[in-house]
Amino acid sequence: MPYTLIPDLPARAEVPEQGTLSRVLHADERLRLVLFAFDAGQGLTEHTASVPAVLQVLSGRFRVTTGGATFEMGSEAWLRLDAQEPHSLVALEPARLLLTMLLGPSGSRPAAQGR
Repeated sequence: MPYTLIPDLPARAEVPEQGTLSRVLHADERLRLVLFAFDAGQGLTEHTASVPAVLQVLSGRFRVTTGGATFEMGSEAWLRLDAQEPHSLVALEPARLLLTMLLGPSGSRPAAQGR
């Protein structure tokens, strides 16, 4: 098929009570899409990715820390991170986030690195 359609991203991941959910929606040699759902107060501690990544908030709000700055992101926000850029986030309310990992031309798989 020459295209991939996901008609309702938020519907693919219910926000778990007092938890975090991640679901791989698409993976090929060029990119990997992961949908996250976080309850309020849940998040990801500081980490890096081996490839550039894009964060797009689908619903809710997050506090994000990266590049020496801390800021809020809502559903109007989009953020691109360089490979190996340390970052963390916490949901300020029940929220969903789409992570797009941009794989290199060799199709190398992304690997999260703890810090």
